[in-house]
Amino acid sequence: MASRSELRRSSVTDQDPYELERLAEELETREKQGATKINFDDLDDSEVPTLPAYVPLSHENPYLTADKFDVEEFLRSRSYTSLPDLRAELREYLATLKEELVKLINDDYEAFISLSTDLRDEGARLETLKRPLDGIRREILESKKELDAIQQSVQEKLKKRAVLREEKALLQLLLKISDSVTRLEKLLAISSPEEDDDLTSSKLTLQLGNAEDPSDEKLPANRAKHLSRIATEYTQLLYHTAKARSEQCVFVNGIQWRIDRIHSTLSSDLDSLFSTTLSYITEGKPDTKHTELERTKWIADLTECLRTYDLLGLWTDAEDIIRRQVVRKFVRKASRCFTIYPGALDAPHSPLVPHTPFHPNIPEPLLSASFPGPQTPYTPFTAFIPKQSHQFGPRSPFQKSQSYLLDDTTDNLAHLYNQILRFIERDVCYLMDAAESLKSKSVSGDKAANAGFSILANVVWDELSRAIQDEIGGSVFSAGRPDEFRKHYETTQAFIRSLELLAPSMKAVEELRSHESYRIFERRWQLPVYFQLRWKEIIGKLEESLAVQKLEPTYSKEISPFVTPQAAAAWISISACWSAQVFIPELCSRFWRLTLQTSGTSTPAGGGESSTPESSAADDNLLRQYSAAIVDVLAMEKMVRTVWEQEIQLVLPDVEDDEDAKPEDALNAVLSKLTERLPSLSAMIISILTRRCCDALLPMRSIPAQFRAMTKKRMPTEPSHFVPNILRPVKQFFGIGTSDGPGTQIKDRSGFDFLTTTWRRYINYLSSKKKTEQSLKRLKRGTTFSLFGSSNASSNQEAQDEERIRAQMILDVEAFGKDARSLGVAVDDNEHFKMLKEMVYESDG
Repeated sequence: MASRSELRRSSVTDQDPYELERLAEELETREKQGATKINFDDLDDSEVPTLPAYVPLSHENPYLTADKFDVEEFLRSRSYTSLPDLRAELREYLATLKEELVKLINDDYEAFISLSTDLRDEGARLETLKRPLDGIRREILESKKELDAIQQSVQEKLKKRAVLREEKALLQLLLKISDSVTRLEKLLAISSPEEDDDLTSSKLTLQLGNAEDPSDEKLPANRAKHLSRIATEYTQLLYHTAKARSEQCVFVNGIQWRIDRIHSTLSSDLDSLFSTTLSYITEGKPDTKHTELERTKWIADLTECLRTYDLLGLWTDAEDIIRRQVVRKFVRKASRCFTIYPGALDAPHSPLVPHTPFHPNIPEPLLSASFPGPQTPYTPFTAFIPKQSHQFGPRSPFQKSQSYLLDDTTDNLAHLYNQILRFIERDVCYLMDAAESLKSKSVSGDKAANAGFSILANVVWDELSRAIQDEIGGSVFSAGRPDEFRKHYETTQAFIRSLELLAPSMKAVEELRSHESYRIFERRWQLPVYFQLRWKEIIGKLEESLAVQKLEPTYSKEISPFVTPQAAAAWISISACWSAQVFIPELCSRFWRLTLQTSGTSTPAGGGESSTPESSAADDNLLRQYSAAIVDVLAMEKMVRTVWEQEIQLVLPDVEDDEDAKPEDALNAVLSKLTERLPSLSAMIISILTRRCCDALLPMRSIPAQFRAMTKKRMPTEPSHFVPNILRPVKQFFGIGTSDGPGTQIKDRSGFDFLTTTWRRYINYLSSKKKTEQSLKRLKRGTTFSLFGSSNASSNQEAQDEERIRAQMILDVEAFGKDARSLGVAVDDNEHFKMLKEMVYESDG
């Protein structure tokens, strides 16, 4: 039976479905339990519960002072406060705000009321203060006008003073110009305008003073310094006149004729002194003997004159004097009235003239020697090599000769060039050195383009090149005579290189090569005409040789390593292109193209008459031709690559990084086209040799019949007579064990491919015999002789014959293999030979 409490609980549940009474009882029980006093003193700090801190609402609350009030964040921060309490706090805080606002209004209102009271009757006071301000303003404006007037007056006076200063400076400049002009006229002994009324001459000519009076300023040693000082004064005058002319002074235009006269007189005196001094140095002082001290003074005067020319920018004037006074005199003097004249190359020269050889490090271009083969040609003009015993700097005209002379033993042109080189080093080199050291580093105006001296290019080379072209050009530039032309060209280029070695600096060499006369001289060489003549000469001989299409091997030492005249002629043509007697560096590209063309058509394909198996003589002829063609192709490829590596690639100009334009690629393409004939030629040789070897196997067919017909039947002990004949054509072709054969030189290239076909033919013969014997056995109904298997015939004689035939076959194959080994063939590793041995050793079981 259910208890009373359960019945009561059941009745209560029916009346209170949500069990509110039960929940209230449980809540009351928990509150009683929670009301139990807890002793916090006995707890650790970590066990003491943390209570929320109560922070009243105030102006410092971050949620109330934020720019944007966030309700959710504010409520979340007051989550420990119930909504009624929170509402009470907010109302309390609102009342506080209202109270503070009212207080603030009351305070500001009192201040506003007091301000309005304090400003009463202030208008009249302000009007009283305003009355004197107008007067003060008027006084200030009047004072400002007076100050402006004073300031303007001061500015005008300052401007007038500035103009006066400028005019004073200009007047001082004009006075300086006038004094400078007067002083220069006095120094140059030119009459002044006042003296022009009394004098018939406008200039007093200065004469070179008496040599006995060393203090006289007219002496050459002092005259050079004197003119140098005048030139310095004159350059300052030019600077001042240019400055005055920019101010549009009429005074400068009025005295310009005097300035021009000073320039003319200074230039004339300088030219006269320079010419006289130069004459003293080159020819000596007339009717007197000069000492070494006098020579040193003349050289010092000459250097000072060059410095003066450089200061005045009169480089051309000095160069013209050197041209007339030194170079042209040399060109037009000598025992035959001229140094360079039409018959100069035909005139004999004294063998007693001492010869200065080339330096050991510099090859001599004119040494006569036979050309054994292609060699790098001498190109003396491609680089500037300073002399070993000379550094750039002043050279005395009296020092020992250091020039590199040409070999003039048998060359009159080289002898003429040596005369020129000796003259240049003796009479011109010291001038070039002195002028080089005086070159202006910075020149303004229109002089900047041609600043400084260029004696080597403007004087020496210009005069000499004109004389060579005008006087002996018909002999020197004779392109119609190739051998003489090339010799003259090489000699001339060696002369130019030696001339460059006498240059004072690399800059002088560059000026020489860029000079217009140098380009004209180089164009005078008709190099395309020379190449056409050489081309006809080279190609003409080659075409005559290649006109014979049939190859006839000669095996002569004269054309070794080639064996046909056609290949030898092609090689001679290639060699001629790069020989020292033909090659010219400027024609390098043309000779290179000719070399490629010659290499591509250097060897005919060979062949000619057709052959048949019955024509042994025709086969021999074809073997000789094919082998000769292979030898020539291989030799040509080797020789051309050798001359490329040792000679051609050294003289060909460098090309850009263009893979399609490399010369070596073009050479490889030509040689590949040449060597692609080798497989077809080898195949033709193999075909003929294979046929001949296979023809020697024909007697093998009669071996069974021979053994059956023998009266004295015994086991064979030696191979058949035809076995040594199988490889005899091969040995004869390669010259093995005999005299030299047509294929001796290509033996190392051969792979003996013809043996494969021979072995196959041997196997076919044996296979055919085997099938024939098997057919005979079937016809004899079990008594037929079997060649390769054990016989089932009842006759012992037939079995013995079969064994003897088989033994003979084994001996023949072994002898054939031994013969092939003697040729260097690895027969034991050959599949066809293994098959051949298996066929003769196998039995029918």
